Amino acid sequence: MPPPSWLDDTVPYLTASVPALGGRIRSTPDDFCVEERPLYLPCGEGEHLYIRVKKRGLSTPDLVLRLASQLHVKAQTIGVAGLKDAQAVTTQMLSLQGVKAETISALPTDERLLALEVLGRHRNRLRKGHHAGNQFRLVIRDVRERSEDDLQELFDELVRRGVPNYFGPQRQGRSGTNFQLGAELLQDAARRNKMPRNKRIWFMNAYQSHVFNRIVAKRIESIDRVFLGDWAMKSDNGACFPVEQPEVEQPRADRFEISPTGPLFGSRAPWATGVPGDIEQAVVAELGTTPELLSKAGAECGFRGERRALRVRLNELSWSLEGTVLTLGFWLPPGSYATSVLREVVKKSD
Repeated sequence: MPPPSWLDDTVPYLTASVPALGGRIRSTPDDFCVEERPLYLPCGEGEHLYIRVKKRGLSTPDLVLRLASQLHVKAQTIGVAGLKDAQAVTTQMLSLQGVKAETISALPTDERLLALEVLGRHRNRLRKGHHAGNQFRLVIRDVRERSEDDLQELFDELVRRGVPNYFGPQRQGRSGTNFQLGAELLQDAARRNKMPRNKRIWFMNAYQSHVFNRIVAKRIESIDRVFLGDWAMKSDNGACFPVEQPEVEQPRADRFEISPTGPLFGSRAPWATGVPGDIEQAVVAELGTTPELLSKAGAECGFRGERRALRVRLNELSWSLEGTVLTLGFWLPPGSYATSVLREVVKKSD
């Protein structure tokens, strides 16, 4: 039997005091709409043509392969800022090297590739993380009726304290066990070296995500608290610093200027000390390893690691409940998952 997934009820909820609302997500792709918020727009000159694409039921990698085939270019010359869900209606920017605007205008659209818009030229290719976040419009069907008061309590807590920054299930594959192979590769250099670099990094990143999720789960009750020995992240620029005076820093956390973090282990990713460090040590011990071994493995595998916020801010939330249909609108920063919001509402594992 595979281990519990991140969506299982064994993974703690921040809003555990609010009863489950139930419901069905992604009944159709149109129930899950995502629009990428650009970090910048093209300057008007350069070899990279920026376009905006709206698609339905089409993953970002499949979109890249489709455009590469239609434009007769290598997939490596197409840049994206983020990966978007396949079972959704999504809008995102891409950069195309050496492609003319009129070529894009001539491309056909269909029920999966809904629209293409030329934005202009830019000097640089789009790269992962080059976006300001994602705007979501989500529909949950068959929610418990007359649950407005519970919803208000739930969203008040998420807005005040933040959304648990769990990694979503995408990294763990259909079986939910990619992290297990990642753990094996960390211990087996010979097997690791036989794999293509991008493939072994993918599985090891899945293990990073698994370790991080376990740490978030252990700190769910204090997800908005900073302690002596924590590494805190600044909300405005992502910079991290060690917490030496928690009584001074806690008001900043209350204002969401900073947040406590957990490790994405690697050769240079620091580990917490004090009480937060004890939690991190305990989690990796439960997994049969140590921070030192994980840092060493990261160095051998060629990735530095980083710290990741334990929570994210729920921005510009709007919601309405009509009968049993709940509609949500909000935006999240890059690298965070809307499914972490949905699971707090639905609170069930199927």
